[in-house]
Amino acid sequence: MPTVEDRLARLEALEEIRMLKHRYFRACDAKDPEAMRACFIAKGADIYYGPALGSFDDADGLVDIYSRIALQRVDDRYVILDMHHGMHPSISITGPGTATGAWTLRFRQVDLNAGTERVTALDYDDDYVIEDGRWKISRCHVKVLWSIERSLTDDVKVVQ
Repeated sequence: MPTVEDRLARLEALEEIRMLKHRYFRACDAKDPEAMRACFIAKGADIYYGPALGSFDDADGLVDIYSRIALQRVDDRYVILDMHHGMHPSISITGPGTATGAWTLRFRQVDLNAGTERVTALDYDDDYVIEDGRWKISRCHVKVLWSIERSLTDDVKVVQ
């Protein structure tokens, strides 16, 4: 039978992992590549973001492509606007300092260059480890469930 201390430690770990993933989503939406990078292990993360973005053997590659896409500006305005809504976490502590997680993501993106809006449903399949005393993402695989892309009409006004 787990002790109260063991149960409390498990609950704290689950909450820290939830907050880690929320920090990741918020960093993506805030266009903060440094905060995004800080969510992953220092070296060797296993990342797969589907056919659109591809595979990476380290978070630096993901952050590089994210920065090139998400930080584009025209007339001092961002041209790619993202909204990440992560939900339905299913997190399991698998051992001392290790865990797995599954998340559903509702993603919305406006591309002002292309004049499009995309709405996508995705599933995340993650592994987490404790590195330097904090939970980090060590593996992150994304599966696109469905996506809709439509043109923005002339009457659409985007304010930022």
